[in-house]
Amino acid sequence: ATGQFSLKPQASCRCLCSPGVCVCDLQEPSSKRVKPLSRVTSLASLIPPVKAAPLKRIGQTLQRSISFRSDCRPEIMAPRPWAKQIAPAITKRRDSKLWSETFDLGLGHMLSSTEIKRQEAIFELSQGEQDLIEDLKLAKKAYRDPMLKLSIMTEHELNQIFGTLDSLIPLHEDLLSRLREARKPDGSTDHVGHILVDWLPCLETYNSYCSNQVAAKALLDHKKQDHRVHDFLQRCLESPFSRKLDLWSFLDIPRSRLVKYPLLLREILKHTPNDHPDRQHLHHAMNMIQSIVADINTQTGESECRYYKERLLYVESGQRDLLIDSSRILSCHGELKNNRGAKLHVFLFQDVLVVTRAVTQNEQLCYQLHRQPIPVRDLEWEDLQDGEMRLGGSIRGAFSNSERTKNFFRVAFRSGGQLQTHCFQASDAFNKQQWLNCIRQAKEAVNPQTAARCSDCSADASAECPQMDPTDLTLTPVKT
Repeated sequence: ATGQFSLKPQASCRCLCSPGVCVCDLQEPSSKRVKPLSRVTSLASLIPPVKAAPLKRIGQTLQRSISFRSDCRPEIMAPRPWAKQIAPAITKRRDSKLWSETFDLGLGHMLSSTEIKRQEAIFELSQGEQDLIEDLKLAKKAYRDPMLKLSIMTEHELNQIFGTLDSLIPLHEDLLSRLREARKPDGSTDHVGHILVDWLPCLETYNSYCSNQVAAKALLDHKKQDHRVHDFLQRCLESPFSRKLDLWSFLDIPRSRLVKYPLLLREILKHTPNDHPDRQHLHHAMNMIQSIVADINTQTGESECRYYKERLLYVESGQRDLLIDSSRILSCHGELKNNRGAKLHVFLFQDVLVVTRAVTQNEQLCYQLHRQPIPVRDLEWEDLQDGEMRLGGSIRGAFSNSERTKNFFRVAFRSGGQLQTHCFQASDAFNKQQWLNCIRQAKEAVNPQTAARCSDCSADASAECPQMDPTDLTLTPVKT
């Protein structure tokens, strides 16, 4: 699946902190290998995922609330038979630096503990800019330029993957220069608020960069199937300069930095006395960055929603639904299994639930609809207790491992006297709860009066989920 990003937090919130603003990734221990579920709707949600199959919260949250994707973690690529074995290199690690360790310690005897903490927070802001600039230049010098020169990818493909990354470098160099100019000879800084108020509007440039991340990640994943691309990236990953970070980790650093600004400003503000002349400017800067991140988060989410809508394949014209066309928010999406063990990719848009199968068309990953989309306003859902599900209704299913009957929930929709039901199995209990939370929130947004009621799908479907008719859908094998 494509990576997810977002400028929202990860959990039940929708923010940047994910490609779905909260900056926390939750994950549950698991011995199984599972795919991440993506949750969108915030920049912070563009933020990163976990080992267990995550629910991807969308809306390209910058901060990923519930982003358990492994997209942002270093990817260990399997060795190819044609790849040359390279001796392991010593990994370069970036040393953390503190203000009190960088400048004259004698000054510390003249400052209060609160002022020292304030100076540390300001120094962290400055040092973070320097680290960011170094990483962006490294991404260009060690990845983009060599791949272009060696014709490993075309210039058009590299422009799609790297987006407007080049334009971010001078932007952050400007802020770093201003912060250094404000630093006194003894290393302390009196005022940064006015610098931030003047500089923060430049972050609007991030709109186009973050909005491009979903498409960029999808193209990068596709190009990795080319052995020349795979081998080049593997060599880079094994080189000391990478710090064991893959290319996508470098490309996702700007988003991570963006959602960190509110935290950095809050820390500086926390240690700035109420009577300090910088406090008013810091408050103004805090309001500015929160507004900017929220705006980028919204636009990133809409971009991600459009991306997936454009990749939906309709088996018949009757499956087209105006609720899909009009959707601007993708609440969450991810892989689930039905009661027969078949893998499905489910999308929860703001007003409609869409059940699909991942297929390949023209070497591009797409999503073919299975049966009719389900309007959220008419959707009924039920949390199934472990062991309550019967797998496939077969004798083999009755004696199967109990693990196979865990983490199921049911959704249903009745139209024209006909009942459509789906029983879905999540990767684990945590993933299942995230799906139920997303569905509940979608119901509350559309129909507040009835959302809190957990419906029994219907007496017709209480025993077990109806089997899916294999003739309902023609599937194209998915290339891996």
